[in-house]
Amino acid sequence: MSRRCVITGKGVMSGNNVSHAQNKTRRKFNPNVQDTSLYSEALDKWVKLRVSTSGLRTVEHKGGLDAFLTSTAKTKLDEALRPLKAQVEKALAEKAA
Repeated sequence: MSRRCVITGKGVMSGNNVSHAQNKTRRKFNPNVQDTSLYSEALDKWVKLRVSTSGLRTVEHKGGLDAFLTSTAKTKLDEALRPLKAQVEKALAEKAA
């Protein structure tokens, strides 16, 4: 299971623990990635995603999953979200027609 957010792309970073004596040992900084379900109003279903907490805030700021997907360029989305974006846009076009 990868520790990468599908919304923001945040992943594991590495660095050093530095003691008072300036001894340096390697460590990892893990992102706060959660398995969560987000509701898509266009598809009328829940979508399971691995999202960081800052990614959840981004989705909420944009106005929900559908608004986030439609407002974000396809090239900037994670590979896992591109088919979902196409499904949402298709569903929204069918509802509008």
